[in-house]
Amino acid sequence: MNFPPEQMTRLYESVRAIHSTLEPEAALSLVVREAVNLVGASSGSLVLLNPNTGLLETEATEGLPEADPDSHLEAGIAGWVVRHGESLRVGDAAGDERCAAARPGVHSELAVPLRMEGSVRSVLRVDATEANAFSETDQALLEELAVHATQVIHNTWLYEQLRQRTELLESLVSVGQTINRTLNLDDVLEAITREAAGLGRARACSLQLLDASGEWLEVRAQHGAGNDYQQRPPLSVAESLMGSVVRRRKPMQVGDLQNSAQYQHAEIARREGFISLLSVPLVYSEDCLGTLNVYTDAPHVFSNEEMDTLAALAELSAVAIEKARLYERTVDGEEQLRRNEQLSALGLLAAEVAHEIRNPLTVMKMLYHSLDLQFPEGDPRREDARVLGDKMDHLDRIVDNIVNFARNAEPRMAPVHVPTLLDDLALLTRHKLQHHSIHLERDDAPELPPVKADATQLSQAFLNVILNATEAMPEGGTLRIATAREGNELRVAFADTGPGMTDAQRERAFTGMLSTTKEKGGGLGLAIVAKVAEAHGGRVELESEEGRGTEITVCLAAE
Repeated sequence: MNFPPEQMTRLYESVRAIHSTLEPEAALSLVVREAVNLVGASSGSLVLLNPNTGLLETEATEGLPEADPDSHLEAGIAGWVVRHGESLRVGDAAGDERCAAARPGVHSELAVPLRMEGSVRSVLRVDATEANAFSETDQALLEELAVHATQVIHNTWLYEQLRQRTELLESLVSVGQTINRTLNLDDVLEAITREAAGLGRARACSLQLLDASGEWLEVRAQHGAGNDYQQRPPLSVAESLMGSVVRRRKPMQVGDLQNSAQYQHAEIARREGFISLLSVPLVYSEDCLGTLNVYTDAPHVFSNEEMDTLAALAELSAVAIEKARLYERTVDGEEQLRRNEQLSALGLLAAEVAHEIRNPLTVMKMLYHSLDLQFPEGDPRREDARVLGDKMDHLDRIVDNIVNFARNAEPRMAPVHVPTLLDDLALLTRHKLQHHSIHLERDDAPELPPVKADATQLSQAFLNVILNATEAMPEGGTLRIATAREGNELRVAFADTGPGMTDAQRERAFTGMLSTTKEKGGGLGLAIVAKVAEAHGGRVELESEEGRGTEITVCLAAE
């Protein structure tokens, strides 16, 4: 239709106005306001068809009371336009059943459809208190405005999607940084559910992990759920809805948990107020660890972007969970190594105790027998002499038992690749070194031959040197570990930047374990190193100077 110049000018100004913003709410309000002004209406509104519920919902109004109800939109002119896909102009609303939902006092109504992707997705309507207030030209003007409004709404939706995608990506980066800064498994799981609940419109979020049998899903962390959900029993992987996520390793969403025949805990969902669910698998490498679940308190169809975002978070979470588990295993391994060290130290201590006791005991027995204490019958000293002899024999048997125990500490020789052993120790002690701000440097000579040694005892000896160096640098420093071959020897040097040793400390560094003067600990560290090196046919060299650090070198026979 060709419009008069004045109306063309008004239409142009209206079109320019509604194209002035990309903010969804502002754009919709502008569309309604310009529609009302364009045709001289009393009031107007823009309603959108909710794809999740199939109902019309008022999104913007102009000139209407704030409390104007929209519960009867489907029965009014907007519902008729959506169903028929045509514009509708009514001059006498009171006598037209298609305007049954019109507000009191409204006599004229005009509504035009907004088509998106071939279907009516929205309705622009205006009304007036006068009868026959809108002409055919007004309808044509509003239809033309609706064409531009459709493009504006489409652009604002695209803009909003891009904005939300940007926010989700920023949140995802932040989430990844948060959960990967944490090493404790429980803290990791709590951080994951907290951050996942904040990514979208989630009412709550939970994380379920497979138990040791792989047959049950247990809630290990949650955010936003109540006691009913937290006390929910484990779910069977073989029979539950979420178990299918683990089995198929694909995301799954449920639109209405409260009325789902497949969801096992619909009653809990009703009490908690959960309606829609998105569940994604936690996959690490080839293993599914569990599921990450997001619940909403309103009907919601999760978009592909929401599913992709939660899936990306689940992937990050699976890595963080495995990292935390690895850390726990590393800590457990370090503790086990420490226990092994203590047992080895006990064996070495037993050997020294047996040696220190047996020598004077042997002298005592020789002197006792040389005295030939033969007292007459009835003399109480006769019984005392007998008891004394028995107790020395008892002590001798105890020493024999100690010696037998100490033999278990003897090394079990096998080829050992020292750089690999040092790699394992670096992994075990990295957190302790980081905690003390100690930088570890490695310098391994190429193609080092293996040594014939007991890997456990050698590892304990090296660990003692590392721990001694750590104690020597409480304010931080550098520990340099270098390996080299000199002739038939493999030399492993540990050099720290601590305060060094005094002359007296150097003299006592490798003294017996029973004669230590060390204030902290049992003084077993370097004594154990020396005993292990000696048991392996090697030796330990010490270089230290006050104010210039300490270097301890373990020399072993190379194969």
